[in-house]
Amino acid sequence: MAIRVRWKRGPVRKPSWRMLQARRYFHIVMTVLAMLSVALVSALLTMRLAIHGSEVEVPNLSGLTLEEAAAMTSKARLNLTLENKFYSTTVPSGRVLSQSPSAGSKVRPDWHVRVTESIGSQKVSIPDTVGMTERDAAMAVRHALLDLGALAHIPAPGSSEMVLAQTPPPNAEGVDKPQVSLLLSSGETLSTKAYVMPNLVGLTWHEAQARMSSAGLRLLAITPYVPPPVIPEVTAAQVVGQMAPVAIPVAPAPPTATGGTVTSQLPLAGARVTGADTIKAYLNGARNSPAVVAAPSQP
Repeated sequence: MAIRVRWKRGPVRKPSWRMLQARRYFHIVMTVLAMLSVALVSALLTMRLAIHGSEVEVPNLSGLTLEEAAAMTSKARLNLTLENKFYSTTVPSGRVLSQSPSAGSKVRPDWHVRVTESIGSQKVSIPDTVGMTERDAAMAVRHALLDLGALAHIPAPGSSEMVLAQTPPPNAEGVDKPQVSLLLSSGETLSTKAYVMPNLVGLTWHEAQARMSSAGLRLLAITPYVPPPVIPEVTAAQVVGQMAPVAIPVAPAPPTATGGTVTSQLPLAGARVTGADTIKAYLNGARNSPAVVAAPSQP
């Protein structure tokens, strides 16, 4: 006898509205992320092609004349800039001695390739400009077919704008650059005229002051503090009865050195000082007179 078993499916539960909304938001978020990923990859590829796709290779310009180097860089869509000139015993005059960037480098179009021109071996004599004015020195340098290099100034006695030193020195051989740099004098002022601080320890106040005055430096005396004398207090009855003047102490006057010797100093001996500095000398044995004002006597 055959037995039939029938399976009865239970009721199918439909998804809720919240679950449907969650699924929909999930699909939207995944779609947006996929689109952003594609856009990011496309942007990176475009940027890489824009940067590296249009790069050009720097040609080798060493040993070429400036005209040949200009034509080669123009063909490679680059610019040529003459940056400097140097003497050379190996590269003939008028040819490229060095370049930057180096040959084979990858750069963007219209990049400036800086070159140094060789002017051959040194054939000129370096003129002696020491003691000349700046104008005369510049004329002497240019007359020798040289270029005027850097100009520096330093405070020095005498007239200003006078050549104190030069680089390279006069009649130098084996220099690498056709330039002469000059060190010029500038007028001294109170703040630029410098001295070496002498030793004042052991001198009297008058000797130290005379030594500093000869150099145009200011000397300030620092003496031990002398307190004012103590005046005993008196009552009004005593003052009226005695009708005597009462001494009233006041603030001590600024110290005035009347003697003594220098025990220490600031700045120390050997330091660099200028006319704008104040030298301090600490005295021992000097006396300061405190000011005392007497009250008028009563009739």
